[in-house]
Amino acid sequence: MNKKLKYAAAAIVVFAAAVYVNNTNHLAAHRDGKPVLLAHRGIAQRFDERDLKNDTCTAARMLPPTHQYLENTIDSMRASFAAGADIVELDVHPTTDGEFAVFHDWTLDCRTDGQGVTREHSMAYLKKLDIGHGYTADDGKTFPFRGKGIGLMPTLGEVLETFPQARLLINVKSRDPSEGEKLVAVLYKLPAERRARIMVYGGDEPVEAVRTRMPDVRTISRAAIKSCLLGYIGYGWSGVVPKACSNAMVMLPINVAPLVWGWPDRFLNRMRAANSEVFVLGSYRGGGFSTGIDTSEEFARLPQNYSGGIWTNEIEAIAPLAHR
Repeated sequence: MNKKLKYAAAAIVVFAAAVYVNNTNHLAAHRDGKPVLLAHRGIAQRFDERDLKNDTCTAARMLPPTHQYLENTIDSMRASFAAGADIVELDVHPTTDGEFAVFHDWTLDCRTDGQGVTREHSMAYLKKLDIGHGYTADDGKTFPFRGKGIGLMPTLGEVLETFPQARLLINVKSRDPSEGEKLVAVLYKLPAERRARIMVYGGDEPVEAVRTRMPDVRTISRAAIKSCLLGYIGYGWSGVVPKACSNAMVMLPINVAPLVWGWPDRFLNRMRAANSEVFVLGSYRGGGFSTGIDTSEEFARLPQNYSGGIWTNEIEAIAPLAHR
C-alpha cells in the first residue's frame, strides 16, 4: 500500500471514529424523568382504522364505546389531564363570526346534525349542533351519543379560559395563511408565559405565518417536519441541527427513530438545545401522522428510561405504563 492509500485509509478511520464519538449515546447525558404525554384529540371514541381515506366518516366506524367522552370537548380534555396527559391536542376552524371552533372535521355532516363546511358557519350556529349525532358502532342501528352532544362544541377561547395553565397543541386544519394570522391575533392577547405553553401545527402556510410572527411559539408543519428529519438524517452526524428543527415540535415515528443520529439521548439533547421538543408517534406507514403510541407493544419499542414526548390516542392505556 503506497503512502497516499495509507493516508486515505487513516483519514477514513479517523473520520469514522469522530462520527461515532460525536453520536454515540455512551457519551451522551441522559435526562431523567417521566415521558411527556400528549393526548391526541383528548379522550376520544376509537374507530376502525383500516382502509381510511381523507373523506372517511370515522364516527360511523366507531368501535363499541368504553367511555362517554367525545373528542375535542372540554370534558374530554379535562379527563385527559386527569388521566395523566401533560398536553392535549385540539383542532380549530375559524368561524364567520370571528371565533375559532374546536372541532376536528372539515365538514359537519359526519359527526353532527348540521351540514356543510365547518368554517362557513357562525359559532352561534355551531353551538346549536349535536356533535354526538353521527356516532354508531353497529352500522346505524343505534346511535349511543345522539342527543348528548348538543352545545358541546367549544370555542378556542373557552378552552384557554378553562385550562389557563395547561399545555396545548393547536392543529390548524387549512392551508390558508390568513387563518394563521387570525390565530396569531388570538395568541397575542395571552401573556408570554402562557404562549410558551402552546404549540401549533398543521397546514404549511398558516403555520409559517404563526412561526414568523410568534417565534416564542413552537410550531411544525408537514413541509417543516420533512425538511427537519431528512436534513438531520443527512448531516446530523456532524451535530448541526437543521433550521427547520429549531423552535419546533419534532414528530418522530417510532420506526424512523433508530435512523436519526444519536438516538435517543444525543438526539433529544440536540433538539432541546435548539429549543425543540420531540414526540414519538406510532409507526409511519405512508399515511399522515395521526397514528400514535397506543398499545403496550408500541410503548415497549421506546428506549428504556425514555424521557421525551409520546403522542398517543389512548392516554388511559399509555399513562399507567409511562408513569411506572
